[in-house]
Amino acid sequence: MIRSWKHKGLRELDAAGNTRHIQPSFHSRIIRRLDALKMAAKPEDMNIPSFNFHALKGFDPKRYTIHVNGPWCITFEFEEGDAYNVDFEQYH
Repeated sequence: MIRSWKHKGLRELDAAGNTRHIQPSFHSRIIRRLDALKMAAKPEDMNIPSFNFHALKGFDPKRYTIHVNGPWCITFEFEEGDAYNVDFEQYH
């Protein structure tokens, strides 16, 4: 389950299926990733082909990332079976 959001466009996209804060061509890819994140019981459940899942270095608490398109990624923290501080960002 996703417990908190850092990016209001992701929150809107998850709730309404649409947002003006994220390029429309990304919407379906992001929705698939958010659906998987909501079902994940542990971070490693996001290790799905084409998601390019990995932990980010230098963060406490630990943050993880999944690839969306180009430099755009969804990053998140994971604790006790839930995702927190879910963000959409270019971190490269």
